[in-house]
Amino acid sequence: MVAPERVRLLNDSSPRSGAAYVLYWAQTSRRLDSNHGLACAVERADSLGLPVLVYEGLTRDRPFANPRFDSFILGGARDNAARAAQLGFGYVFSDQRGALYRMAEDAALLVTDDYPGYLVREHNARLPARLGIPYYVVDSSCIVPMACFTKQEYAAYTIRPKINRLLPVHLRPLETAVPTIRWAGPLPVVDASPESGGGRVAAMKRLREFLAHDLARYAQDSREPTQRATSRLSPYLHFGHISSLEVALAVREHSPEFQEQLIIRRELAFNFARHGPNPRTLAALPNWARQTLAKHDADPRDYSYSHQQFERAATHDVLWNATQKELLRDGVIHGYYRMYWGKKIIEWSPSHQEALDVMLDLNDRYALDGRDPNTYANILWCFGLHDRPWTERPVFGMVRYMNLAGMRRKTEVDAYVKEMQ
Repeated sequence: MVAPERVRLLNDSSPRSGAAYVLYWAQTSRRLDSNHGLACAVERADSLGLPVLVYEGLTRDRPFANPRFDSFILGGARDNAARAAQLGFGYVFSDQRGALYRMAEDAALLVTDDYPGYLVREHNARLPARLGIPYYVVDSSCIVPMACFTKQEYAAYTIRPKINRLLPVHLRPLETAVPTIRWAGPLPVVDASPESGGGRVAAMKRLREFLAHDLARYAQDSREPTQRATSRLSPYLHFGHISSLEVALAVREHSPEFQEQLIIRRELAFNFARHGPNPRTLAALPNWARQTLAKHDADPRDYSYSHQQFERAATHDVLWNATQKELLRDGVIHGYYRMYWGKKIIEWSPSHQEALDVMLDLNDRYALDGRDPNTYANILWCFGLHDRPWTERPVFGMVRYMNLAGMRRKTEVDAYVKEMQ
């Protein structure tokens, strides 16, 4: 049974009588395995004696839509269509407006993902009153459900003991949900290139490669980009092709450093997205960070670049340019260098709010793991979120500073720059 703290009913509608199915809308958990939302849909469908129809959409005019993201999603759709046929689900993938409303007309109720960001928050606020059937949202993003924390946590050190107390309850495998009533209708053919990069098959392959070749090196080498010792799973986590629960179970006997990032830091970010202010303004920062940045907002900058110069990787700094080139080329930036990427945008922008605007736009527009609570928290960390005051200096005030000399001491800058040429 899906834990009740994962499930919220967002309206008071009654199930439709004479319905053909229960509808599961995969907005962010775009997978059929290790999915609490789909498991919840199966529980309700079995109680009503109905099959389950899984709907996955791709809105072409959504903010920041581009072929890179579409291709990643289509790879997942191909895998999901095949898996649905194996398990006995109906499955529909559509890029047509109004598809959800049409499918909801024959549904007893709808179950979807509880996700505190991007378009999903808006959909889950607007649609429950319009559909006329029960509208359930289920948290399948976090290992410890977001509802276990009723307020915004200040930093990792405040949420860590709370998560650790609850992990024994929630860090358990979730069996793949199999509906009692199999889907008897036609199944679609999803046209997607096998080179798309995204999808369940690619996600599980990447996890196996990480476990076999990189996990043992993670603690020592993860901060060295040229070593490729990170999991590189963040795009698959963002698009829901794999769950953090599956990854955590696979690594729980190893690398506390990786578990800190996967569980504590990631779920701190979801806590911020659920309970915190709008991440697109500096008002989202703690008081000390807002105050010190306001004091230094008008400080002179040694360099100042426009949004277009940042986007084209046209600064004086070879390392920063290389990080932006990686983002443009691959849709990712190594986590440690992404900190440097963000800090330098702060240093070279006319104001702190302009720096935040640039960072959010570049992240949302190009990053495969952008538009995500985790990357929003990472960006705001550059401005002091979930951090502490440091020594005061120009432009940054008491917000943590990073420089090229430090990067050269700690990482192989020249080798990375050469890779990105």
